[in-house]
Amino acid sequence: MMRIGEIRRTLRKSMRHQPPRGRFWESMGAVWRRKTSVIAVFSIAAIILHLILRFGFRTSPGAFQIPLLAVLVFGGIPLVYELLRKLLKREFGSDLLGGISIITSVILGEYLAGSIIVLMLAGGEALENYALKSASSVLGALAKRMPLLAHRKCGSEILDVVLEEIAVGDALVVYPHEICPVDGVVVEGHGVMDESYLTGEPFQITKTSGSTVISGAINGESALTIQTIKRAGDSRYAKIMEVMRESEEKRPRLRRLGDQLGAIYTPVAVGVAIIAWIISGEAIRFLAVLVIATPCPLLIGIPVAIIGSISLCARRAIIVKSPVVLEQITECRTAIFDKTGTLTYGEPKLTEQVIAPGFEQKEVLTLVASLERYSKHPLARAILAAAKQERIQLPEATEVGEQPGRGLRGTVLGRQLQITSRNKLRAQNVTGTDQLPTVAGGLECVVVIDNRYAAALRFRDAPRAESRSFVKHLRPKHRFQRVMIVSGDREAEVLYLAEQVGISEIHAQQSPEEKLAIVRKETAAGKTLYVGDGINDAPAMMAATVGMAIGQNSDVTTEAAGVVVMDNSLEKVDEFMHISRRMRSIALQSAVGGMLLSIAGMLLAASGYLTPVNGAISQEIIDVLAVLNALRAAFPPKVISDL
Repeated sequence: MMRIGEIRRTLRKSMRHQPPRGRFWESMGAVWRRKTSVIAVFSIAAIILHLILRFGFRTSPGAFQIPLLAVLVFGGIPLVYELLRKLLKREFGSDLLGGISIITSVILGEYLAGSIIVLMLAGGEALENYALKSASSVLGALAKRMPLLAHRKCGSEILDVVLEEIAVGDALVVYPHEICPVDGVVVEGHGVMDESYLTGEPFQITKTSGSTVISGAINGESALTIQTIKRAGDSRYAKIMEVMRESEEKRPRLRRLGDQLGAIYTPVAVGVAIIAWIISGEAIRFLAVLVIATPCPLLIGIPVAIIGSISLCARRAIIVKSPVVLEQITECRTAIFDKTGTLTYGEPKLTEQVIAPGFEQKEVLTLVASLERYSKHPLARAILAAAKQERIQLPEATEVGEQPGRGLRGTVLGRQLQITSRNKLRAQNVTGTDQLPTVAGGLECVVVIDNRYAAALRFRDAPRAESRSFVKHLRPKHRFQRVMIVSGDREAEVLYLAEQVGISEIHAQQSPEEKLAIVRKETAAGKTLYVGDGINDAPAMMAATVGMAIGQNSDVTTEAAGVVVMDNSLEKVDEFMHISRRMRSIALQSAVGGMLLSIAGMLLAASGYLTPVNGAISQEIIDVLAVLNALRAAFPPKVISDL
């Protein structure tokens, strides 16, 4: 197991660019791979300068061609190296034909066309590299979130020490709203901690003397003193960091749509050009065929459709971080959902009030809600929300007190109230405890009025209003064959939710490591969609074909996901699927339509009816048609959601 310090050092090394080694060509290839954004910007500037010199100042051809030659040297030469590498590996993608086209344009003296192709290739790869770089930033977000120092208690003094110096058995103070640095046990204090992003449990957990705490949990409003039971590097949060690092290293590499089409188109184009040369004996026909065969519908049409769809998604509060997810989501056949905060709202709701004989439901809720106004317990908000929904006027409470281990006490309308747990109630001299209902799933609190058992209030993490309809429509509308829940929550809670939303396949009480293993297994069998919202979902998101984050609860999760739904709504997930499906359709129309027109032009060029210049003009017309069609992706479809 790596220590947190080691993980941070490894992360810094991985993000630091090492100078290219070896031969000149290897160095040039590394320049192409790592400096694509610089090449793209340089190409734009050079092309603009060329146009200014040519049409603004009307300089001599020798002068206005210099910027284009610079693009071909600094951007084209690294591409030639990549072309040779792909030929040796027998890879035939759209960029391969682009490289051949650049060489052809240089031979023909069509430097502007060659420079534009360099720009297209560099710009597309820069966009992809930017998206892939977000994978490395996940570890950065994790490391940034973890505190660098802990507050060690030494007698009456509290000293700040680095995490690596913390030993098992040390007493640490966790101040309000701080992140717990290590796993431990509470020895002093009473409060709550939010562990939902780590465990999948939807509720803030009450902490008192003897309670366990885990690293990475967010402390509430009370300071706690804990005794460490593990070193920082062995604690829960460090394990998640290690799983994340492993998940990043094994992240699936997906074949892009343009490469799939280019694998067919490139051999056809080169074959037609060679046959035309052999039959006619004229090298000019080889060049003419390749000029019109330049895969601009692939290099321009598909990226324009993707960029338009990304823009449309952004207007719908959906942030696409990795363009490849737009191409892959329509091919996913297995949908995997986290429970808490994804299919549910991620907060407790009062779902059942079991009232003892002699009491009335509204009376009990009025008294309890009046007292809970003064409580910081995680269930207080749920009780107050239920009272507000019933439009109950709350009287004042007096003599309010909350002693650790005894629950909340107070007086309302002259009635003595106590709100506690089932186990604590049995240790007290309260009448009517034989009327307690049987234990059920979810969370529960027990109400005592005037030293007599009055009610049991039960809470669950309620499913979203749209969860059932969303799950039900995945198979008929989006062709998903399997839908499952993979959750860190208790099995009873997961089963309850699964019945509510209509999912039969569940995996409960799963750690981040176990979630990752399940998603890897499913992704190996077919393309997967994983939707979650917590830190414990991040490794699984990275392992899935498409990882989607709901809401903005965790910066780690939003970094790991390929797409982030800013609103807490499954309807937005459905919108993304519709936008993606339409994008793929439009991209295929532009690419395949453009290729068919190019193939027709290639046949004319091979027959001698098109010169290289006429072929270049014809290709520009095809490009314009492909781009105009691709621009439709930026506008919303007629049906953007069918929930």
